[in-house]
Amino acid sequence: MVSHLNTNLQLDRRQCLAVSAASLAGLMITGRTSAALAQSALPAVATFSILADFVKQIAGERLALTTLVSAGADAHVYSPTPADARALAAARLVFVNGLGFEGWVSRLIRSSGTKATVVTATNGVTALKTEQADQGHAGHSHGENDPHAWLSVANAKVYAANILAALLVADPAGKDIFEANAKAYGAQLDALDADIRVSLARVSPEKRKVITSHDSFRYFEKAYGIAFISPRGVSTSAEPSAQAVGRIIRQIRAEKIPAVFLENITDGRLMKRIADETGARIGGTLYSDALTPPGGPASTYVAMMQHNVREIVSALVVA
Repeated sequence: MVSHLNTNLQLDRRQCLAVSAASLAGLMITGRTSAALAQSALPAVATFSILADFVKQIAGERLALTTLVSAGADAHVYSPTPADARALAAARLVFVNGLGFEGWVSRLIRSSGTKATVVTATNGVTALKTEQADQGHAGHSHGENDPHAWLSVANAKVYAANILAALLVADPAGKDIFEANAKAYGAQLDALDADIRVSLARVSPEKRKVITSHDSFRYFEKAYGIAFISPRGVSTSAEPSAQAVGRIIRQIRAEKIPAVFLENITDGRLMKRIADETGARIGGTLYSDALTPPGGPASTYVAMMQHNVREIVSALVVA
């Protein structure tokens, strides 16, 4: 019996060693694969978090992507850093929104000396005009176009198409991956658009008005029929005038607008004051110009749009 036990123990040891060797070999292969991917990944830059998410959805791991304006930060008032210039200098692709959203990016591109291909994600979008030229701080004026085009899902598909086209030129070897990712993401966006329309159908026409802190939702308004009213223009860099705030307060009272929404990139004190003076309810926080960090309610574009619609419907249906 002892002899059989020793034999079994020896077999068990040999089996364990074989398994360990196989596991080690697997880890070495995985490590080499990850290292190869890291070496082959094209260096690229996206100007802000929402645009970066579009790029990641299509590029996957074939880009080493740097995002200049991080999740939760306001691109309207961003000041580039020397590290940003270094990232652009090393990049092969630079993805920008365009339509004047990043008032600082042209100077940054010039000063960095980058040879990267600059991809404007809004090419082909039908731009909405601002109510008036938005004069913010120096370098942050958006001009006559509203740059927040991503807040229509139809425009998000234009962004995706522009990103795909740029990737196919810059990295032909990734064609199959890019096209598969773009097809899958397009299906997600189609489903998102349909879900938004079904959800908002619950809101009666007379209640389809909300107040937000800056005028960023006009593409959403045009696409989905919810009126957004704001004391600020399309940029957060300029403070609203007392006349603008007074006009909003009078309009809320006259039209019995039920909900005032905060935004993640702006100070909520003004909106809370408007709510206090009018009796309108604080409907929650909307995400317009920046995603949340991972784990937050708006860590991707799709999650952001879903969150915003839930907040709007929750506030207006019960009003």
